[in-house]
Formats: sequence, C-alpha cells, structure tokens
Amino acid sequence: MEFPEGSDAEANPAAIAIASRLFAKPPRGFLDAIPGAKTLFVVFDPRTVDREGLIRRVRRAAEEGEGALLESRLFRIPVAYGGENGPDLEVLARDHGLEPEDVARRHAAAEYRVAFLGFSPGFAYMTGLPPELSMPRRESPRARVPAGSVAIGGDYTAVYPAESPGGWRLIGRSCVRLFDPFAAPPALLRAGDRVRFEPIDADELARRFAAVAPPKRAEGGGDPILAAIAPGLFTSVRGSPRHGLGSFGVPAGGAMDPEALERGNAILGNPPGAAALEVSLSGPELRVLEDALLCICGADLGARWNGRTVDLDVPFEVRAGDHVALGYARRGARAYLCVRNGFLEPLPGEPVRRLARGDVVSRARPVGRGKANFPVPRSDIPDAFIRTVRTLPGAQSGFFRAPAAEAFFSATWRVSPESDRRGIRLDGPPIELHRPPDIPPEGTALGAIQVPASGLPIVLGPDRPVTGGYAKIATVVARDWPLLAQAPPGTAIRFVPVSLEEALAELSRP
Repeated sequence: MEFPEGSDAEANPAAIAIASRLFAKPPRGFLDAIPGAKTLFVVFDPRTVDREGLIRRVRRAAEEGEGALLESRLFRIPVAYGGENGPDLEVLARDHGLEPEDVARRHAAAEYRVAFLGFSPGFAYMTGLPPELSMPRRESPRARVPAGSVAIGGDYTAVYPAESPGGWRLIGRSCVRLFDPFAAPPALLRAGDRVRFEPIDADELARRFAAVAPPKRAEGGGDPILAAIAPGLFTSVRGSPRHGLGSFGVPAGGAMDPEALERGNAILGNPPGAAALEVSLSGPELRVLEDALLCICGADLGARWNGRTVDLDVPFEVRAGDHVALGYARRGARAYLCVRNGFLEPLPGEPVRRLARGDVVSRARPVGRGKANFPVPRSDIPDAFIRTVRTLPGAQSGFFRAPAAEAFFSATWRVSPESDRRGIRLDGPPIELHRPPDIPPEGTALGAIQVPASGLPIVLGPDRPVTGGYAKIATVVARDWPLLAQAPPGTAIRFVPVSLEEALAELSRP
C-alpha cells in the first residue's frame, strides 16, 4: 500500500495507523502488516480471502478514526559515545567539520521517532536525525557489529539489538535490551514510539552491562531424542512460517522447502507445521536417545539407518542407541528429517543455531496428532540442466527499462555458493541499471528478487530482512519456490513471467 497523495512525512504515520487497525480487527486470511518508510506491506493467504476483498478492508481501515491507534511512548536510552564503543564517531565528526563531542551532543539533543522495524528482530529505524549528522553507510559492511551499538545510516539512527553484520556508522553503545524472544511483545520499541538518547561514560556503561540479566525461556520444553555425533554442513530445526511479528522486525522464517516438510508431517500424522531437522547439502550423523518414528523427505542425501539404506517418504521406527546418518546431496539441496510429534522449535526471533557436535535435539511434547496418511503428492526434484522458474512483476519492476528486463529474463543464472536462507544469490551477466536501485525501505516477500548496485539478483528467502531497500524486478510464484529451495550451488536457473491469475490457479491446485 502506497500513499501518493501525502507527503513522505505523512506516509509512515498513516501506514502505522492502518497496521494497528488491521491488527485490532484482523480480517479473515490476514497474516501480517509491516510499515515501511513510506509504505504498508500487507501479507495474506489468497486461498482464504480474495485480494480485492482484502483491498476493500484495507481501504476501510485507512478511512477509520483514531480509536485503534497505539499510544506513542517515550523511551530514554543511555549511550556511551565514542572510543571503542563508537569507532566511527571521529571519522563522522571529521567529515562534517565537527568535534566528536559536538557530534555526540547534537545526536543526544534530538528526539527521534521509530518509523519502522526491519533488518533484524528489534532493529528500529528512527527518524529525526539532525541533517548535519547524516552519513552514508560504509562501502564494506563489518562482519561483526556488537549488540547495543548506536549507529547512523543515511538519515536514520538505530541501535543494533544483537551482534550481527552491519554497514552503519557506529558512534556509541547502549546496554538496553531491545529484543527478547521470550517476552511478549518481543521488541522493546514499536513503530510510532519516541526515543531520546542520554549520554553516559564508558565506565557507567560497563557497570550497567554487568547488571543486565540474560533472557530466560519459560519453563517447559521437549524430550531429548537425538544427539549429534557429527553435525553436517548446516542442520537446524525448522517448522512452518510464523507470521504476525514482522512489525517487530521478526521474519516469518520456516522451512526452505515447505512442501517437503508438509509431506513428512502428513506421513507421520503430525500437526501441520511441526518442526523437522532441515539438512542442507551435507547431513549429520545422529545417535538415537529414545525410541521414535522418523521419516525423511526432500533431497536425497543417501540416508542410512544402522548402515541400511533409508528410502525417502517412508517412515521407519528407530530404537535408543541406533545410528542415523545423512550423507552428501545426490539430488536436491535440502532434506527434512521428521519425527512423530515434531522437534522442539526455537521461538520466533530467537537465534537459530546450526547443529554442532554433541548437541542434543529435543522432541516436542504431544499437543494433538492427526492420522498418518499421504495427502501431499511427492514433487520429484528435477534433474533438468536448467530449471525454469515462474515469476510475477516485482514491486519496482518499473525501475528497470526494457533492456534490463529483457536481460533478466533471457539470461541463464546460476545459484551462487554464497546463498543461504536469507537469500539465494545468482551469478550471471550483471543487469545494467539506469538509476540507483536504492528505495525507501519497505516490507519484503518470500521469493522477491531484488537487484542491488552490483546488478546481480538476490532471491529473498525465509530468513530475509523484514524490510529492504533495493528495487525488486520480479517475485517467484509460491508453487515454484521449492525449485529454488532445492537448487544446489551451480544450478542453472531461467525466469519466465506469468500473470497473477496463472499464479493463483497454480497455488490452488492439489
């Protein structure tokens, strides 16, 4: 949803207001509403509600009064500026002809407003930065930005909620916990809140850090079921997407190949969305701790149980002390090891760790179980030299002149080894851009194909940033997403455009 008749300063508050009204009275099929800098991204299930019906509901929300609006709260966040806590402060001051102390004073004197959350869980983009402090992001992002780092990126300021890569200019650090996956809501700040920064010295910051207690998971959990003898390349617990927290910067996540996960759960009679072990390219060796019923779906990784071959899509009963091992991918990229009742899954926004040697994986405790059956037909992973993937026009397809669009659809792309769950990177002939691809950050969709300044497309995955600032040339249709999820590095990809009607028809077919 865009706001062409209002100013940029009016668009973001309007998006926040409409989102709050949709959450107050969620329409049927509504999944999430994510404010951006100047847009509102509404996520819904087209199998439950038709698009035109939802558009009418959103328009009514735009015309409603102020009754559903959330109160704007004021937060005071302590910051130790400069030194090792703010390594870019002196550079920023020098580039602007200021003293570092003057930069800190001006930054702390302003009152900021949270425009939206994105990039990572709890990461709040704040407006109100004094214009003389604006600074472009670093050309080369840091591999590690400490949690609590106070930063400037363009005209925004923000605090990194957790340690992560980042390209913003670091001017200070705070000890305030901005995101706690075990809390409700999990993010301290929400869109529309106001923030003031209060300077403290480095010694006081250290004292306050020492007093901060680690987040605590609520009591209760699962039962240990598997122990990792060898971890494999990247193995982690994944379930179905969990929507509704995008406005707090939390991606919906979920399995890379949801069809394979759904098939495994159906075979075992699990609840829909039960979590499995997602195994990428090279699998783990596991010791069974308790008797269990298992099933493997998705890619063929040459699984073996006590030395015997395990067939895909066929349940098998294991006993305590048994060994299960998955090897290297023979066909496809990701296999799903499912267990009756599913595995215990991390909370939305909780850091997901790859399996390590010695780790123990727990089975979820029963909360209801369906009848084991085979309602989901198996989709064989293609052996074709080139995989053809259907797409819809992207949100900014108009950014790309005809030659660029023709180059995108005529090229043969290859999946880059640098791909991950955040995005599938593509190697090939760079797309020539006639304008910078940067846009005001807005909500992102699974399968959206963004084109950064390099001209090499990135297909956004389940763990993508909730908001993104690159133009999107196309979006992969839902039915074809598994073709990319199961594409190992080097796989050749061709994209073809289809209509929305064709994509919806594909989604609804059994």
